[in-house]
Amino acid sequence: MDKSISYIRTLIDNWEKSVLEYLPDAFLSVVTLIAFILLAKFVRKIILMFYSKTIKVHQDIASIVASVIYFFFILSGVFLALQILGLESVLTKLLAGAGIIGIVAGFAFKDIASNLFAGLLLKSQQPFKKDDWVSIDNSYGAVQKLGWITTTIHTVPGQEVFVPNQLIYNTTFTNFSTFQKRRIILESGVSYGDDLEHVKSVGLDEVKNIEEVLPNEDIDFYFTKIGNSTYNFQLRFWIAFSNNNDFQKAMSEIIMRIKKRFEQENISIAYPVTTLDFGVKGGVNLFDKDISFKS
Repeated sequence: MDKSISYIRTLIDNWEKSVLEYLPDAFLSVVTLIAFILLAKFVRKIILMFYSKTIKVHQDIASIVASVIYFFFILSGVFLALQILGLESVLTKLLAGAGIIGIVAGFAFKDIASNLFAGLLLKSQQPFKKDDWVSIDNSYGAVQKLGWITTTIHTVPGQEVFVPNQLIYNTTFTNFSTFQKRRIILESGVSYGDDLEHVKSVGLDEVKNIEEVLPNEDIDFYFTKIGNSTYNFQLRFWIAFSNNNDFQKAMSEIIMRIKKRFEQENISIAYPVTTLDFGVKGGVNLFDKDISFKS
């Protein structure tokens, strides 16, 4: 019994001595951790204040940078406090465990990390913004939202398409709203028997009657190819562009105008035919003229 009491007293004395020796280090480690927490908050506040007064855009990017620096100071304070307490072995195990977890997480969340980084680039570079009309990975529509992981597009057929941000930087994409204008390119052809100078003059004249056409931009008409049964041409002009309806309306109008005017001018919009040459220059359409055979 006396031996047990003596052992307990010895154990209490050793524990009391250890606590008294440990208190200064514990106090210093707590003070160090509090100091680093206060320093982290101060640095984060300074960064956000500086960013808002100088750059004034992309505030979410400033928040991310400030948060990264904030957690860096916090972790530095934790590691330093553990060293003061003499817990280097615990710190080593923590770092080793963090490394292993980081490797596993890197493989598991590789795509998410890529999308996050691409989202950061999108928000900093801003190649397009909300309501811009874009074509990304064969998805054409208006941008609805630029998220950190995906970009949302409202397509012409009415679907909502979510494009992973990393895909945007892995392929080419087009922003049709950058210049606030878009080019209409009408491709068609006329028959061999038509006067090409007259075709060009009529085409250029009809473009000028379209309301959406930009008067200060060039209007081009080029014959591009001699086809099997046509002289192919391109009629090109610029319109003011704010949404896809502007483009569709102008394209529809020029098609209707060209068809109507060509009919008035007796110009034939060509289609694949087989031409029989009866000695008439350019051939002859069997429905236009009577063909007589001499015996």
